[in-house]
Amino acid sequence: MVMIHRPNVTAPSRPEEAQDQEGWQKSECVLGYVPVIYYSALLCVGVPVNILTLVALSRLAARTKKALYVYLMALTSSDILTQLFIIFVGFLLETAVFHRDVPALLLHVVSVLEFAANHAAIWATVPLTVDRYVALCHPLLHRQISYPERARRIIAVVFSLALASGVPFFWWSDMWRASHSPTAVDSALIWTHVTIIYFLPCSIFLVLNSLIILRLKERQRQQEGQEDIGQHLGTRKRLGKTTAMLLAITSVFSVLWAPRTIVVIYHLYVSSVHRDWRVHLAYDLANMLAMLNTAVNFFLYCFVSKHFRSAVRDVLLLRGGPLKPEHALRHAQAHANASNSSISSNTKRSQRYKMPLPTHRSTEVM
Repeated sequence: MVMIHRPNVTAPSRPEEAQDQEGWQKSECVLGYVPVIYYSALLCVGVPVNILTLVALSRLAARTKKALYVYLMALTSSDILTQLFIIFVGFLLETAVFHRDVPALLLHVVSVLEFAANHAAIWATVPLTVDRYVALCHPLLHRQISYPERARRIIAVVFSLALASGVPFFWWSDMWRASHSPTAVDSALIWTHVTIIYFLPCSIFLVLNSLIILRLKERQRQQEGQEDIGQHLGTRKRLGKTTAMLLAITSVFSVLWAPRTIVVIYHLYVSSVHRDWRVHLAYDLANMLAMLNTAVNFFLYCFVSKHFRSAVRDVLLLRGGPLKPEHALRHAQAHANASNSSISSNTKRSQRYKMPLPTHRSTEVM
């Protein structure tokens, strides 16, 4: 992304390209320094917020021993990596500071890391969606297969595959600088990219979320037909909040990443970013929207989850979390046993006091 008002061109290597470039409308970054200010602000807000989210989720994971928080921690960690490699290194250092005047090998290596972090941030949401689907639609199976150790292994596999998927993008063409039309390699990489980061995960989200919503509606109809609805109210409320969080995460991702996907495909088949300043502008704005997705999950968690808000409050106030469930249970049981012992002793004492004292006559008879 070129942050200053200057033509985004490269010298043609062949006479034919020189003739073709005469009719081209050289694209310029009409936003000027707005992207620099935007990404700097996003980085200053997003990184501290994501670190706070990671600490709060780690407390909840240690306290509840649920796989859900392991997946959310992986999503937050990948958002931090995306902010580091794409926003800080890619947009701010390489583009705004050095204006791409760095060794080509370094650009390609950073490109691999950027795409790997990008893919990890998106695909970390997929096992979270699968976990929620199994929890709602197959609860007995979920109790058997969903635990933190398995979740950590799944996340390790996801991150390894994300790193491997970033290697082919070593040959990714710089859209802002490439003056030639997209080649066959560019087309293959672009379609691979949009499939990995948008079409495939969004298809999974659409199918599983639809099944989850249908299952919730079916369960609601079944519970409305029962007499004792209050018995299921607490469970329904917990499942509803978790499902609302999942739907919010996937919906926000689908909305914020859609413009970038459309612009990349438009760049491939209609007009390149290099030729048309309007496509350049659309690509800049689409990237800004997509990167916003790395900083919004904290606010979604705060809006939906009371437990998360409580954990964040404890972190900010430097307070330790409440007792773990097993400690609290043992404490309650000990208190209950002590109370029962006290009640039993008091009952025996009162019964002893109420017994009639033996008379002198009875003693003599005995």
